[in-house]
Amino acid sequence: MVVRELPDGALAIGQPSHAWLSGQLARAWGNERFGAVWPWEEVCLAAEQHDVGMAGWDLEPELDPQTGRPRSFMAMALATHLELWSAAPHRLRAQSRYAALLVSLHGTALCGRRDLDAMEPERSEAVRRYLAGQRALQDEWLVELRADPATARAGERACVERNRALVWTWDTLSLALLLDWAPHDTDPVPTADRPVVVRLSPLEPEGGRYAIAPWPFARERVEVRCEGRRLERRFEDEAAMQEALARAEWATLVFELVPAAP
Repeated sequence: MVVRELPDGALAIGQPSHAWLSGQLARAWGNERFGAVWPWEEVCLAAEQHDVGMAGWDLEPELDPQTGRPRSFMAMALATHLELWSAAPHRLRAQSRYAALLVSLHGTALCGRRDLDAMEPERSEAVRRYLAGQRALQDEWLVELRADPATARAGERACVERNRALVWTWDTLSLALLLDWAPHDTDPVPTADRPVVVRLSPLEPEGGRYAIAPWPFARERVEVRCEGRRLERRFEDEAAMQEALARAEWATLVFELVPAAP
């Protein structure tokens, strides 16, 4: 769950809706400077479904006693995180082998940013087991993809790494919009030439209008959206929170992206 705080409450946005926004960014992406997204359908599917493992978790969200809101993905227990991300690639593999590979790579990229040396031994060992298992799976799937003439070129190392970084970028930009991180700089983003940092800047945040530089999209203006449910108060009881969320008013968040002024 992505929890966006509002002046009069909060908006609970399911991880699949956040991922849907990422997929919209993916489908709008690409121009002469940034190059094309390829293989188009598989990479856009991975962006749109990168949180496929979270769908069930979002149906019955936990209560975060620290906030009185549904538990944010950023406050998820480590064991839950590892369990969901271990299952996620397999859920998508029935639809697309390549998209499933990118989801696995996204999960290991997330866990790879943890400072394992600073964690308790039991927790760090759990992360290392997850990473080892996923990397073995990735190697197996890459062999399979490279052996298939239909997917061999997409399975080349440089292409896979480019697409992994693109999914990471779209995920980051989606979260930056939803959680009001702007101004926000991405990690280096692949282009047709060399990687660049993309900056998201607020123009009219309350109106959902933001500038991006350098401009990575094919169109001169891009509009993306997602949906969430509005909660007007904080909760102490999980069942009460879940009941309120089930009855909550739906809200659509719309964001307009335009090129930053020179």
